[in-house]
Order: sequence, then structure tokens, then C-alpha cells
Amino acid sequence: MEDNNRNLILATVLSFLVILVWYTVFAPEPVSDQPSGQPLAEQTITDQPLAPAETGTAPADLAAAPEAIDPVARVPIASEALAGSISLLGGRVDDLLLTRYEETLDEDSPDVRLLSPSSATADYSVTADPAAYKPYYTVYGWTPGPGVDPSAVPGPGTVWSLESGDVLSPGQPVTLAWDNGSGQVFRRTFQLDDNYLFTVSQSIQNDGDTAFQAAPYGIIARHGRPDTQNYFVLHEGVVGMEDGTLIEMDYGDIAELDPVAREGRAEVFDVDSNGWIGFTDKYWMTTLAPAPGQAFTAVVKYADGADIYQTEARFPMQTVQPGTQLTADSYLFAGAKVWEVLDAYEESPGIERFVDAIDWGWFYFLTKPIFRLLHWLHGIIGNMGWAIIALTFVLKTLVFPLARKSYISMAKMKELQPQMEEIKNRTGDDRMKFQKEVMELYKREKVNPAAGCLPILLQIPIFFSLYKVIFVTIELRHAPWIGWIHDLSAPDPSSLLNLFGLLPYAAPAQGTLLHSLSLPALAILLGISMWMQQRLNPAPTDPAQKMIFAWMPWIFMFMLGGFASGLVLYWITNNVITIIQQYTIMSMHGHRPDLFGNIRSSLPARRRAGGK
Repeated sequence: MEDNNRNLILATVLSFLVILVWYTVFAPEPVSDQPSGQPLAEQTITDQPLAPAETGTAPADLAAAPEAIDPVARVPIASEALAGSISLLGGRVDDLLLTRYEETLDEDSPDVRLLSPSSATADYSVTADPAAYKPYYTVYGWTPGPGVDPSAVPGPGTVWSLESGDVLSPGQPVTLAWDNGSGQVFRRTFQLDDNYLFTVSQSIQNDGDTAFQAAPYGIIARHGRPDTQNYFVLHEGVVGMEDGTLIEMDYGDIAELDPVAREGRAEVFDVDSNGWIGFTDKYWMTTLAPAPGQAFTAVVKYADGADIYQTEARFPMQTVQPGTQLTADSYLFAGAKVWEVLDAYEESPGIERFVDAIDWGWFYFLTKPIFRLLHWLHGIIGNMGWAIIALTFVLKTLVFPLARKSYISMAKMKELQPQMEEIKNRTGDDRMKFQKEVMELYKREKVNPAAGCLPILLQIPIFFSLYKVIFVTIELRHAPWIGWIHDLSAPDPSSLLNLFGLLPYAAPAQGTLLHSLSLPALAILLGISMWMQQRLNPAPTDPAQKMIFAWMPWIFMFMLGGFASGLVLYWITNNVITIIQQYTIMSMHGHRPDLFGNIRSSLPARRRAGGK
């Protein structure tokens, strides 16, 4: 029995040492969650071609646009959630700020930029210098049908005219138009809701004498590999849905795709009725979503020489008879992955499993309900920190029946410790005999030594699920609690090295190992709560195990200092509730625990000595 305990303890310690080494040596440098990445000043990127299509099945070459047009005409985008513009060159949505979110907590922090133009459309008025961001944009168009001259359909280099509307806002659509001079007029109408969903209607009016064939498409392109968080628990890259199956591909996998005929490096998904495709960052996403029930081909593509990552939604070939008009509708989501917003889009317009764009992880069956409960509590309380504390109370209440059995078992184990010491003295170094007599003692006294492990085993998936919720959901980003805690998704910024702000110098930068070792205030509270909780548990009889247990709270205190403050707050609250529950139950079963001294039993002396 003691061998098993020793192995379990050693495995736990080694696991956390591995985490500590990884955090020290291999953890990525802290980066901004701003999606556009590092400035272009360090690189040279132009609109370069993807592999051109040999048939009418793929969109036109993205390099068809000229390198510069001066000036580039633009249509402003303005809503409570978005600001930016649409370029008339190609009709691109390539300039988008998320006005509800700022890059940092600084008062003068700029809004988060989601989309940025390429060098071909870089002159615009709404935002700052475009050279500060990697190109990231959407393009729509038509692929010519058999026998149709490619110049008869609009492409990335087509200059559109503004037919109606002057500013794209909720309830105020804008329409772009282009006449090919051969009898066909193409129109593209953009509509915007109150959040992040664009409705894109592409139409062909055929005033010619013969039928006209073309296939609509939408493209999302990213020039250069974006800066990512690089955490194995977080997916960043392509995300989509193929008839109920989630598609996830990171940027490394995209760059290593096998070549496909006429496509370059690509992966093709034939979606029968329900799907969407796009790119996701930690908090932000840009996604093409065809109308529900619409069959389409989803393509993930990479161009080696141009270093362009691309997703496409291609629709079936359409035939427009003379004197008629054809319209193809689809949706573009470009914004923050707010659960409530994504959930609403699942209902209307009916984008299937859109909330799964949030990376819920392996424990999604726990992560989703935990987040729903946290979101509900936050709606009632109005503060995410207090909501985390309330969530902890709810979770502890749910597992209390099992925890109660565990605490009772620990009380009984405490009662049996004198008898176990007697057996140990009697058996000496004969460990087989010692374990046999101990198991007979447990059986005789009806004690289950494994009962204390069950609450711990239940706590592990709950802990990792809450870690996932705090790490990936935007609702925790920049969410304050009290005092110095201004962002529950970030580590506690306080530090013992400057006496928590009393000394006139800054604490080590958050996210660094030195910050963890500097002992933030929440980390110290965590260590104390773990030490107090340990005082209530039966002490190991083996001196080595006893020493390991004595050091565990302080090891955890240092290791978890760099974790998100919301997660540390949960763990502290969980420990405090456990101490109260365990203290109460052990007292009810004959023990009076002393958290700052030895645990003294109030049972009769003859019972403590092992008498009947």
C-alpha cells in the first residue's frame, strides 16, 4: 500500500517538474492577441499568385490586382462593433477593426485590428498605417464557365463602382456594380448586422443574347504565417464544419499539405448541405458560411513561393438565361468569438455548430456546461471574479456527496493510525506482512483507503476544463475582479519582490518565469490554503513521503504563480471550501482538527490504542 502511495506521489512530483522545465525552456514568448501579427517593415510581401486553375473550377489568380492604385476608392464600414472599409479594387473586405475590444488595458490602446489590406489596396483612410500589419482579407468573385472569357467575370483586380449606399451600417446595405461590356452586369450587395455577420449577395444580370455560365466563390487569404500563441492546448489556424464534422488544421499542417492537381498544396472538402470554413485566432475569427442547406466545396490552400494561407468556399456552376438574373447569397463572419453571438448565429441564420469554433478541448462535455454556468452566474453577479467564486461553490456542492465519504474515510484513517504504527513496529522490515495485516485491519474496520482519492480524480477534469474556459473564451479577456486584478485571463500582476507595489520599481513582466518565482499575492494565498488543507489529511508514516507532502504546497505556490489569475482564484476558493467541509465533518466524527498544530483525537483512550 505504501509502495503505491510512494509511486503516486513521485509521479505527481515528476509531472509538475516536467511542466516547470517546459515552462522555463520551451514555453513561447508572450505575444499580443492582436490577430494581424508583426509589422510588415521586417518583411516584403506583395500580392503574389496562387496556383492558377486550368479549368473553371477554381477562383481567379489573386495576383491579378495591380500593385497600387492611387487613390483607392473605399466604402466605409461603421457600426457599434466594427469600423473599417471595403476596397472597390476587387470589392475586398480588407480593413476591419473590432471597436469593442482594445489590444491592451492601456488607456490609449488602439482597437483590435482583424483584417488588413495587401500592398495593392494599402491606401485607406479609416485606420492607421497599413504597413504595420500582415495582409489578411476576403475576396469574392465568379469563376468563368466553359467557353466564357475569363475577362468577362470580375476578379481580384476588378475595379467596382458604388451603385447604392455610402456607408455600410446595420440596416444600411451598400451595392457594388461592374459591367463587363458583353451584356452581363455583376452586382455585390453587402449587409451588416449589429455584431459581426455580413450577408454577401452576388448577382449576375444577363442582358445578352445567350446563356451565361459562372460559379460564385469566396476567399479568405492570409499573407505570411501569423503570430500565434503556440500553446498545445489552443487551436489556431483553419477551422470549419463539414456536414457535422469539425475541421481543424494548424498553419504547420497547411504548409505541409500534399500537392493537388491544378491547386498547389491544398485540401478539398465536399460539403453536402451544412458547413463553413475560415481562420481562427485565440479570440477572433474570419469565416465563410454559405446559406444553410447550400452544397459547396471547401478548400484549404497554401502557396509556397508567395507564403499565402487561403480558405475558399466554391459554389456550383450557375447558368443565367438571357433576360434573367441570378443571385447567390452567403455569409461572412469577421469578429470576436463571443459565445452568445455565435450561439445566436446557430439559431439564425442557422450556421451549424458555430459555437464549436471556440476550442472547447478534449473535455468539451465538461467545458461547455461549465462555461454556460459561469456565463449565467456572471449575468446575475456582473463580475467575472465573483462569478468564478460562485461557480466553485456550485461545483463543490455537486461533488459533496462523494467528498463527504472521502472526509469520513480520512477521519477513520486517522483513528487507525496508532494501530498501523503498532503493526509497523511488530512486522519490522517485512513489508509483505505489514501490508497484509494493514489490509486485514482496513477490512475489519470497514475502511476504504481509496475513498479519499475519488474527489481528487473528479477534481482533475474539472480543473482542466475550467483552465480551458479561462484560457480560450473571450468573456474572460480583460475581465477585472477587485483591486489590482484587472484581467482574470492573465497572471496576477503583483509581486513580492516590490512588496506588492509598495517599493518604487516594477514587478517582473507577466508570463515570464521570474514573475512566477516572484510570488504574486494570489500564489501566496494558494500556498497557504494548500498547506492548511494538508494539515487535515492523514500524515504518511513513511518519512520520505511525509517530507514530499510537506513541500508540495510551496512547490505548487511557485509553479502556479504564472497561471491565469482566474484559475488561481478558483483553486484558492476550492481549497477554502474543502477546509471548511473537511474540518466540520472530521469534528462530527470525533476529531478536533488543529490547522496550526497537531490533529488531536477526542476519542476514548482505549479506542485510540486499538481496543474494542
